[in-house]
Amino acid sequence: MALRPGSHSLTPESGTVVVKTYREGVGQKIGHDLIIDVGHWEATVEVGEEGTPSALALEADGSSLKVVDGLGGAKALTDKDRGQIRKNIDEKVLGGKPITFRSASVQCDPGRMTVQGDLTMAGTTRPATFDVDLEDDGRLSCTVAVTQSDWGIKPYKAFMGALKVRDDVEIVLDVRLPSG
Repeated sequence: MALRPGSHSLTPESGTVVVKTYREGVGQKIGHDLIIDVGHWEATVEVGEEGTPSALALEADGSSLKVVDGLGGAKALTDKDRGQIRKNIDEKVLGGKPITFRSASVQCDPGRMTVQGDLTMAGTTRPATFDVDLEDDGRLSCTVAVTQSDWGIKPYKAFMGALKVRDDVEIVLDVRLPSG
């Protein structure tokens, strides 16, 4: 099924954008791998007359990240822990700045597209390329591996560096476009 041509606006009602972080270091057993929901984001997908995406843009509010789950760890995450993590993301990781992506090119193949463009995080813009799965029903999904230090972000550390967030994090997008 082809997608409806035109400009499609997406919001959290259209699907999810989450960030997955992983722990490392000698103290990793006390920390948690985190699943963080991006609460406020907007995306635009331009679909050409042939029914395939031709451009993508996304803007996420860096201060809207909320920990939804903590996997592993010595004890379960408390609401206080979640609040402290959110504060650390705002102040020490993203600096309260938005996350944006603007495509420069989109190449479509059956069931998949390759997107190239500029990703901005913590005030630094760098090129990014990733593959997106495209279902016949308009579902777009992808997992993008991002190395924080490539954007000038120092991965978070605690307990004098014994517990660290791994430099590579994953951004997972799962949304649905209207079909035509």
